[in-house]
This record gives sequence, C-alpha cells and structure tokens, in this order.
Amino acid sequence: MGKNKLRKFAEINSFSNVVQPQAHHTLTHFELKGKWKEAFFHNYNPIVLEIGCGKGEYTTGMAKAFPEKNFIGIDIKGDRIWKGAKDALDEGSLNAAFLRIQAQNLVAFFDKEEVSGIWLTFPDPQPRKVRERKRLTSPWFLNKYRQILAPKSPIHLKTDNKGLFNYTLQVIKAENHHIVECSDNLYNDEHIEEPFIKSIQTYYEKMFLTKGLPIHYLKFCLNENP
Repeated sequence: MGKNKLRKFAEINSFSNVVQPQAHHTLTHFELKGKWKEAFFHNYNPIVLEIGCGKGEYTTGMAKAFPEKNFIGIDIKGDRIWKGAKDALDEGSLNAAFLRIQAQNLVAFFDKEEVSGIWLTFPDPQPRKVRERKRLTSPWFLNKYRQILAPKSPIHLKTDNKGLFNYTLQVIKAENHHIVECSDNLYNDEHIEEPFIKSIQTYYEKMFLTKGLPIHYLKFCLNENP
C-alpha cells in the first residue's frame, strides 16, 4: 500500500466526522442506530444518505446548500472518504458526516424511518446478470432502503450508464414505485429545475461531461404497499 493511502487511513482515524464501525462495533449492536440526530449531529434535522459516496462531493455540497439537513456519505473505501471528510472539516460543515461500511449492511446502522432521502451518485452498474442483486437500485437494495426510509422519502439516481438507468426504470415499473422526475439527458433537460442537481457534480460526473456523455437522472419514491 502506498504511503499516501497509509497517511489518509491514519488521518481519518482522527476525523471527528468519520465513523468506522467495523473497527469498533458489531453488526448486531451499533450505538448510533436510531440516535444519529441527537447523539451525533446534536439536532433533530432530517438525515439524507449518499450511498457509494466516493470522494463525497454530493455529501459536502448538499451539506453547504441545505444547512437545515444532515448528510451522511457512505463508502467502504477509506482513502475516498478522506477527501470529503477533510473538506467538510476544513469548511466547518457540522451537518456532514461519513460512515465507512458496506452498503448491504445499512439496516444494521439506521433505524426504521430514520432516513429522509437517499442519493445514488454514479454507482457501479454491475452489468453482469449474476451480480444484479449488487446493483444499488435492485429490488434487494430497495427493500433495504424501505427498512430505514421515512414514508414518501425520495431516492435519487445519477448515472452515465444507460443500462443501469433502464434497469432501474424497469424495477420501478414492476414494483409500482412512483417516479417524481426522470431525464435521460439531465444537462439538456430544462424541466429539471432544482439547481443543486446540476450544480453539484462528482469527480466522475465532471469526467463524463468532459467526454460529452449524457447524464441520466431519476427521482422516485417507494410504493407504500410492498
């Protein structure tokens, strides 16, 4: 492992806005489950997750744009989390945090209706059929989200991958979820009016836009009668 990665791993161990449960907790008992607002953020504002947050551009960007909400970026890669966590600390963003876990273990760390929104920003499309369950918009993952989301909470997907975009539309239709907004070319779509959806961009998003690739966007809510 390179010296730079080792340095980042050492630094995030001291970051007050990074929680690394795998080093200190079991999956059966996590002390912040159901208590994130009062015990970690010291407020009662809504919590929004960015799953597979990478360098945390959306987590930190939304924390600045919406100080009345709390944001938690989730990723298993510590060297990626380091960037967003450091930026949030440097900017004094007390409503931005990072949780280093595997996404499939979400239910062990958040209680029923504890979360008020989820962002999936350029997740791995997992194109092979045998890996379908690992897609972050698969029925298996949507069931995980249902266990922690408050009713009518939005799920947002941004992706450059047409296959994942179409797959997600198929899942939404098959399971009778509700589409709020849908665009197969976000930056050429004047109907998407919320400015932060376009103004906050991830590292990969900027790279895809430079290459002229269209960005696909979905905002949907899970049905209330699974």
